Amino acid sequence: MSVNSRVRTWWRAVRHEDVVGAQVEEELRFHIESRAEDLMRGGMSRDEALRRAKAELGSVAAARENSRQAWGTRWIDEVRGDLRHAIRLLANSPGFALIAVGSLALGIGANTVIFSAAQHMLLDRLDVPHAEQLRLLEWSEPQDGVVQAMWGSSDGEPGGGQRSTSFSYPVYQQLRKANQSLADICAFKEPQRMAATINGQTDAITGEMVSGNFYSTLQLQPQLGRGIQESDDGEVGSGPVVVISDAFWSKRFGRSPKVIGKTILINSKPMTIVGVNPAGFTGAYSAQEHPDIFLPFSMQPVVAPQALDPTWPASLLVNKDLWWVLMMGRVKPGVSTAAAQAALNVQLSAAVRGTMTVNKDSQVPRLILTDGSRGLNPYADDMSKPIKVLLGLTGFVLLLACANLATLLLARAGARQREMCVRLALGAGRRRILRQVLTESLLLSCIGGAAGLLLAIGMGDMIPRLISNSPTPPSFHASFQSQWHIFGFTAAISIMTGLIFGVVPAFHAMRVQVSGGLKDAAQTATHRRRGLTGKAIVVLQVAISMLLVVGAGLFVESLARLGNVPVGFRTHNLLLFSLEMPKARYSDKTTVPAIRQMEEKLAAVPGVQSATVLRFPLISGGAWNTLVVPEGRHYKPDERHTALVNGVGQDFFSTFHIGILEGRAFNAGDTGSAPKVAVVNQSFVKEYFPNVNPIGRTIIAGGGDHSSILRIVGVCTDAKYYSLQEAAQATFYRPYEQIEGMTDPTFAIATRMKGTDLLPSLRDAVQSVDRNLPLLDVRTQDEQIAESLQQPRIFADLTGAFGVLALVLACIGIYGITAYSVSQRTNEIGIRMALGAEPGRMLRMVLSEASWLTLIGVVAGLGGALALGRVIANLLYGLKAWDPLTLAGSALLLLAVALAAGWVPAHRAARVDPMQALRHE
Repeated sequence: MSVNSRVRTWWRAVRHEDVVGAQVEEELRFHIESRAEDLMRGGMSRDEALRRAKAELGSVAAARENSRQAWGTRWIDEVRGDLRHAIRLLANSPGFALIAVGSLALGIGANTVIFSAAQHMLLDRLDVPHAEQLRLLEWSEPQDGVVQAMWGSSDGEPGGGQRSTSFSYPVYQQLRKANQSLADICAFKEPQRMAATINGQTDAITGEMVSGNFYSTLQLQPQLGRGIQESDDGEVGSGPVVVISDAFWSKRFGRSPKVIGKTILINSKPMTIVGVNPAGFTGAYSAQEHPDIFLPFSMQPVVAPQALDPTWPASLLVNKDLWWVLMMGRVKPGVSTAAAQAALNVQLSAAVRGTMTVNKDSQVPRLILTDGSRGLNPYADDMSKPIKVLLGLTGFVLLLACANLATLLLARAGARQREMCVRLALGAGRRRILRQVLTESLLLSCIGGAAGLLLAIGMGDMIPRLISNSPTPPSFHASFQSQWHIFGFTAAISIMTGLIFGVVPAFHAMRVQVSGGLKDAAQTATHRRRGLTGKAIVVLQVAISMLLVVGAGLFVESLARLGNVPVGFRTHNLLLFSLEMPKARYSDKTTVPAIRQMEEKLAAVPGVQSATVLRFPLISGGAWNTLVVPEGRHYKPDERHTALVNGVGQDFFSTFHIGILEGRAFNAGDTGSAPKVAVVNQSFVKEYFPNVNPIGRTIIAGGGDHSSILRIVGVCTDAKYYSLQEAAQATFYRPYEQIEGMTDPTFAIATRMKGTDLLPSLRDAVQSVDRNLPLLDVRTQDEQIAESLQQPRIFADLTGAFGVLALVLACIGIYGITAYSVSQRTNEIGIRMALGAEPGRMLRMVLSEASWLTLIGVVAGLGGALALGRVIANLLYGLKAWDPLTLAGSALLLLAVALAAGWVPAHRAARVDPMQALRHE
């Protein structure tokens, strides 16, 4: 092989990067030696031959490197020139730039916000070391399982069984003691509401109860002080200590380091602050909620006395039948989850049989280990589908904005056809034209992405707070600080938007014919193809708009129907507030007299029509469910018949305007020492006493040793209890004086006065009984119902906004393609009018074209809307996903928008001067 061929081979190898690093040096050494051997055969000495070979090959390599650097410099200069030219063009067309950037900003901003909310609510992990090692303990059992009483959530299993994450505290103790599969097992309880008194000011806070090994299991070190320790979680009341959150430290103590050792009152119980958690720690329940304080389980009788059921003993730590504690463990290195689960199953069976009265043949729960890196993650199930629907809808909004950009770029490419032809005639390559147009498209999309990101940051935590269907929105927000994946997501969709939707206009600009394009009359096939492409994009826009408008109509109509649902009770002129009555000051014997005294004083306040008490406020998402056995019925041991129950005052029915159909309401004689009575609703009678007069009959409420025999004294009308969406269920009411556990009553005040005017008098009335009791959660019944509609309302608001945006973008797209079509057909229109066509006919011709495009898009979008309806069917209330009025209304609205968008270009076409149009040729 000659030296030149060898050099070329080496150069190609390096140029195409087939050899790198040491391989390049070895290849160069080989070529130098080969060239030196050739020179030596000509009589040259070895040293001289090597020097000359190095010089020759070195000059070749240098030339190649210089060529590469020159090419790179040239390319960078050309890109800079393209960018400067694109900026000048956009500056010269501010209207075009504003519309393009604005539509992209809305689409990209909406997607960024929803994406951020989705990852935060569904994907964020607990902020603890090695969160991926955490495992949450769950269990499942068949229908005839041993778990009868539960304080916590559960899901149904096939065959009538149930699945839950709640365990009894004795089972936790036994399981932790026997555990050898996990590094350790800790316990915790979802955050509970408590009353905190600091410097004489009492506020409602949230607290999470944890076991003594909670901090060590999670490997968490507080930023100040210490965490909860084993010594804090011994006997009941042994650990009056709390660890506070970073936000609570900042809000109530100004981040003072002297907070350690400070005493505060929790439900009137003095407790000492021993630590401050790191800023990002949210507890073990979820990565979305930030409890204000953490305290040991030994404080349970103080902070959560009797929990939800008054029949439970005050200390749930010794209750073997109530399953209420959540458990989490950390896997050991080298131990698989399956092996740990198998071992723990055996230990759970032993713990259940050792702590509960279980028949030999009974099936005990089967333990399941699941990913605990996100805690219980309660939003995953409730919000997974709504979030996915929102992500899909915002994706369509972005696609609509991108289609709008493509339409604008196509029309702009047509207007710049002569410019492109001049560039080609002067020697610019078609790739150069392609790069120039793509640069402009990318510039637009990047500016739109930056504006969208600013819009998303401005919206902040609005979406996460609004889509919570909890009466008290969770204390979390979607922060964009240090979340590079959010910025990466925005950058990625911005660049993809510019590339994908700039390609078609770029190719159209690149394929112009120089000879025809330099003439004003370029009525070629290129124009027709561009027109067809633009019309196809407009049809796509209309189809997407149809889908979004239908979705908006369905959610708005669903919300309207929810707002008009008959609730069966009075909602106006009712003021509600709650109290937290500390166990430290109130026993079971003193709670009821205090509530009765407050009820009497509140009823005597001027402006108050009536006052009553409820265990659970209506339409609050909370309810009390209990086992029921009506008189004369005998159920099998595995049969469970339940009903909702509420403890109320004697004026409850008159205050809420719930009618008594038979019998009587409660009266002053229904005291704690009197025979226990109940008033049942119509649904209860239909289910348990069909075709029988229930007055005077008895029911057994509750289970086991804590059941009560109640005599029915009245039948009332049905009233919504748990939520608006639920149909009226079998419900009975009991006098609050005949039940225990009224430690957090809700008072309802009927008045025609403004709540702000009446509130000071109500506060004085309550504090005349106990000056340390603050009024919590003050709201009207209408506001209580409105809180329960947060999720439907945010869906209606968001989809309504998406629908309006879709109409605006569709209007712009139809206007753009119609105006472009009129400009391209100016000569044709002039000839038609010169031959006698009336202006009205030209007007109808242009509007007809816009209408046909819209009709095709509406028909195409109808299929997508029907498919969307099937996905969101269970998110709607009171109407079908294929609601004909919504579909017809959406179609008519889009047709009206199309006619309005096409009117200006059509009117312009009707006013064309034939002589000027002919000269335009």
